[in-house]
Amino acid sequence: MKAAATILLAAAFLIEVAVPQDLHAAMDRAERRGREAASLLDSNALRPYWADNATRLVYRLNSRSNEHRFFQIDLKTGVKSPAFDHAALAQALATAAARDVRPEALPIDDLDVTPDPGSVRFRAFGQGWSYQAAQRRVVAAEVAPQPAGLIAPDEAARAVGAPSGGQTQLTIENGTAGELEMFWLAGGGQRKSYGKIAAGHSSTLATYRGHAWVMTDASGADLAGVVAKDVPSVARVTGRLAPAPRPRASDDPLSPDGHWRAVIRDHNLALEPAAGGERLVLTTTGTPADGYSGPLQWAPDSTKLIAWRAREVATRQIHLVQAAPPDQLQPKFLTIDYPKPGDPIRQPKPRLFDIAQRREIAVDDALFANPWSITAAAWSGDSAGFSFAYNQRGHQLLRLVALRADTGSARSILEERSQTFIDYSQKFYLHRLPATRELLWCSERDGHNHIYLIDADSGRIKCQITKGEWNVREVVEVDEPNRQLLLKVVGVTGQDPYYQHFVRVSFEGGALTRLTTGEGNHEIAFSPDRHWLLDTWSRVDLPPVVEIRRADTGRSVAELTRADDSALQQTGWSRPQRFTAKGRDGSTDIYGIIIRPSHFDPAKKYPVLEDIYAGPHDHFVPKSYFPWSNKNAMAELGFIIVSIDGMGTNWRSKAFHDVCWKNLADAGFPDRIAWLKAAAASRPWMDLTRVGIYGGSAGGQNALAGLLQHGDFYQAGVADCGCHDNRMDKMWWNEAWMGWPVDDSYARNSNVTHAARLTGKLLLVVGELDHNVDPASTAQVAAALQQAGKDFEMLTVMNADHGAAETPYGKYRRAEFLVRHLRPAAAGR
Repeated sequence: MKAAATILLAAAFLIEVAVPQDLHAAMDRAERRGREAASLLDSNALRPYWADNATRLVYRLNSRSNEHRFFQIDLKTGVKSPAFDHAALAQALATAAARDVRPEALPIDDLDVTPDPGSVRFRAFGQGWSYQAAQRRVVAAEVAPQPAGLIAPDEAARAVGAPSGGQTQLTIENGTAGELEMFWLAGGGQRKSYGKIAAGHSSTLATYRGHAWVMTDASGADLAGVVAKDVPSVARVTGRLAPAPRPRASDDPLSPDGHWRAVIRDHNLALEPAAGGERLVLTTTGTPADGYSGPLQWAPDSTKLIAWRAREVATRQIHLVQAAPPDQLQPKFLTIDYPKPGDPIRQPKPRLFDIAQRREIAVDDALFANPWSITAAAWSGDSAGFSFAYNQRGHQLLRLVALRADTGSARSILEERSQTFIDYSQKFYLHRLPATRELLWCSERDGHNHIYLIDADSGRIKCQITKGEWNVREVVEVDEPNRQLLLKVVGVTGQDPYYQHFVRVSFEGGALTRLTTGEGNHEIAFSPDRHWLLDTWSRVDLPPVVEIRRADTGRSVAELTRADDSALQQTGWSRPQRFTAKGRDGSTDIYGIIIRPSHFDPAKKYPVLEDIYAGPHDHFVPKSYFPWSNKNAMAELGFIIVSIDGMGTNWRSKAFHDVCWKNLADAGFPDRIAWLKAAAASRPWMDLTRVGIYGGSAGGQNALAGLLQHGDFYQAGVADCGCHDNRMDKMWWNEAWMGWPVDDSYARNSNVTHAARLTGKLLLVVGELDHNVDPASTAQVAAALQQAGKDFEMLTVMNADHGAAETPYGKYRRAEFLVRHLRPAAAGR
């Protein structure tokens, strides 16, 4: 008996040792595949070169072997051809520059489109050249580099976080007398040094369109900033660049007539003569606990002024212990402000002042008594009134309020009400049209997010500009002179309802002008003269396609390129499969994707892993093409990976979205499980006796909820940094969907409440320094699991913030746990 026990112990030890060893190798192979995947795409990156008053477009196309070719298209006929004779230009440039030049990789940094279709002016090797096609000759020429457009450092910092595009180049020339240092501005404005440039020298950076950079002098003082363009460009720094003059802001403390400057002194409002003189005190009752503040907003005629007053509240704080800080031996104790659902909030409200009479005009706040926020505040052009959007706490009432400047009386211009919630954080839109006394306003009042033309005085709907069972995702552009809108929309084309398209529509409504049509997810970019647009679209199962279209009508001129991933497929990789099935109600379509490993064998059975995130603020199944992602890396370990958008997520309809209200534990699971069963019915290689789930943040909450609420379906899960009890998480996100005041629905949806229902295998992961979701949320669910006597595993990743399972160690432990419990046969390959 003892010998048998020893053998069993040894076998168990061998299994525990062997799996991690094989897993490390499998994860390394997946990482290598990921690094190589994008390089195997052909014709995947297009770089346009527009001419002034363009009649043709020249563009560069990349191939997978670090090669590229230049093409041109006649915009009138749609005829495509090579932009020039590549071999002849390469030979001529090699002769002129005394450098090696390859026709399939011409070192052209910037290109100037000339009237002669066979000729071209360009920059290469740091100087300008002209290629004369008739003579097959390249000569030196003055070709100014594309200017990068230097901006002030603070303007560059504001660009951080904007969408970035394809690869490009940025050359920094040091025209100062001293040394420069180059910094890339990462997320949160953090700076990463990319080296120094001596006086009189330059440095060329590989970067991406939209990335922001700042240059400093030897003392560390900021000199200038720049945001990278589509095409390679040059920024010459000669000294400190001051911010460009800005239009007068609505909260400028200087009165429009220039006589007074409004200031806050000792929590009270005062006026200071702009030309100097004695200060005029307008209020005396402000205190640190109940004081006045900005923004201070002058009426255009300078006769009235709006200030704001609010009682201060104590802000909840949470405390984090950094047990093993990298820069010192002893632990660090960190404290951060962290308001949670139900906490008191600061509620600034407008106060109105008559400047001529030096008095406050009383304002009745009955129409905005309990604000979550007051935003979009502005004076009317005639100074007769002041209006703002009032979002009542609880997010069930959104009201546009107007104050009369002479009496302070308040009236409601229009309002939205909901028995569930108003999606203010994603769908609020207000645009004032002062010249016509109209408003553009988005609302879900008919069940979908549409835009309305509103009479600004009466609040009467003059026109529902858009309508139908689809949604306006974004108002991209308001063309007031022509009374037209450019909109990003979803669901309008009869395709996958999440694919985003672009349309034009009149303020008066009517038929939409569709600028994009291909079945996929679209992005557009206009030519400088805005007569043409490049439409780039793709699906998860279709590599990117680029078309050129008329910007006014959307008429397609030509398809410029269609990326080719055949070389990637030859590695065994396959495109994700799109799949649609009916949800819980038997009628609503639920959309998702299926990702298979590169060593996929349809004769085998694979455990299924759902990568879940059911946050109600958006939808999360990828829609655009991608050659590799973290989902592929997990699939390589021998899993079938699925991603699904169930009911309760955003951008389908108000009814679809409302499923989440006071019901976050639902997470669309009835739809997800129905979808998985339907997918497996036609895919025998999906083994639904081995189903796992993993996710982070709201996805961590969802992953554990799946095990607790549907333990008969999900056998194992990894919950990373989960907001397991919505009372423990940040205020804004949870009150948006769970409501205010905090009621028993919060407890009903808590994973802590239901911890005793755990039957499957669970790994809890949390970052020691999570600033996004209070780590105590994970600790409390762990305590409840312990109290219930449940077996589970828990990993605290030291020095990690939010998303601890995405750290290298967190990724390994997550993978090891899921491999160990779901037993994919191919994990060790």
